Amino acid sequence: MSTATPATRALEAAKAPFRVIEYDYQPGQDRIGMQAAAAIGVDPRRVLKTLMVEVDGKPACAVIPSDRTLSMKRVAAAFGGKAAQMMPPDKAERLTGFHTGGISPFGQKRRCPVAFEDSALAADEIVLNGGKRGMMVALAPADALRASGGVAKALSAD
Repeated sequence: MSTATPATRALEAAKAPFRVIEYDYQPGQDRIGMQAAAAIGVDPRRVLKTLMVEVDGKPACAVIPSDRTLSMKRVAAAFGGKAAQMMPPDKAERLTGFHTGGISPFGQKRRCPVAFEDSALAADEIVLNGGKRGMMVALAPADALRASGGVAKALSAD
């Protein structure tokens, strides 16, 4: 399996050290991040899921631990808006250039603001989608923030 994706190329261009972790992606799962965490044997709090949202009608990217859910109120506040909602999957795929289950905050086709759940950034290493189903990247939180142009905010409901 090739590990070159727009996400890994973006990390390389940002000179962000990372390592690739591949696993057997199972289509049709409800909680892809939890499936990935179990498959690679990493605590779900360190395996982050990338969720595309719309804040006041504008696209944004929220990155939170796999075992948490978004607070739309917190998401709206994090991006300076009044209301937030999940982006429809087909729109997220067109905007990012990635398939659902493989969306990464790195190397998206059309850049949009990115925010990471602040509590998830305390670990030495976090794991995120590497730009395709069944491929994750592990890197330091500071490198993830820098490479994505992201900010740390409270985003989750729990």
